[in-house]
Amino acid sequence: MKCPNCSSKDIGKIGSHQFYCWSCFIELTVNAGKMSVYQVEKDGTLSSLDDLFCMKEPAASISQLQATS
Repeated sequence: MKCPNCSSKDIGKIGSHQFYCWSCFIELTVNAGKMSVYQVEKDGTLSSLDDLFCMKEPAASISQLQATS
């Protein structure tokens, strides 16, 4: 799996459906077959980046994330 933001493969699992990119510091969440992307702010809150990402093959990315679970 590559990060949709920086294309890094340095993705770690932080929850049952949550992943984190250690290269660009974004959080990825998979719920009901949909991937959401968040920026982690300095105070720890999450800001949605979904409107910035248009995934060409979201199903393939989600399958890859779930396979690493």
